[in-house]
Amino acid sequence: MSDPQHLETPQGRRLAYHRTEGQGPGVVFLGGFMSDMEGTKALWLEDWARAAGRAFLRFDYSGHGQSAGAFTDHCIGDWAEDAAAALDALTEGPQVLVGSSMGGWLALLTARAAPERVAGLVTVAAAPDFTEDAMWAGFDAAQRAALEREGVVHLPSDYGEPYPITKRLIEDGRAHLVLRAPLHLPFPVRFLQGTADTDVDRAVALRLLDHATGPDLRLTLVDGADHRFSDPDCLSLIGESVEAVLARAGAGA
Repeated sequence: MSDPQHLETPQGRRLAYHRTEGQGPGVVFLGGFMSDMEGTKALWLEDWARAAGRAFLRFDYSGHGQSAGAFTDHCIGDWAEDAAAALDALTEGPQVLVGSSMGGWLALLTARAAPERVAGLVTVAAAPDFTEDAMWAGFDAAQRAALEREGVVHLPSDYGEPYPITKRLIEDGRAHLVLRAPLHLPFPVRFLQGTADTDVDRAVALRLLDHATGPDLRLTLVDGADHRFSDPDCLSLIGESVEAVLARAGAGA
């Protein structure tokens, strides 16, 4: 495994990344909350892109993986800035964004802020507005009091150590919600969602489909798929969805 390269962002953060050269539009992978660019989906897509001769970028947000900073010092707005910085500095022309879980939210924020840089969008178990609709809404009175008093609460995770959820993460999330205001996506979009996902309910995918507007929005529900969405059939579906978006965008695949 080669060492990553690093990008200094306009905000002074240092991001680790791997970039594969190839034809455009390129594909940019946006990972999930407390995930990193070494995950199954990111590496599978890198192999797919290399085989297709397609440009590809994967990177770690601040406080994630091999990028600098502490996780608890950052929030949704910071990670959206990281995504914008990586897109601006490391890619050329419109890109296909593949956003997994929180990465789906960040992809939507990126598309809303700079639609001219987006050729298409594929989300995998997208989790827009999760800090408000899943975390804050799910906190009991004791957790909300602890957040106010200590500035952080810890939530159990199926993926390892408990998640530290900071007051800043919750408050900043409210400034970046995408399901409370118009969300126009003027390019081909494929939303992918597993029915056995216990982290992001299928109702979120249906709400996103109902809320967003655009000329080519499609939702695929995969029976029995969980939040990881990383078995061979799910990975193949991600690749097929990227190919479909590229074809619909007039790029070929």
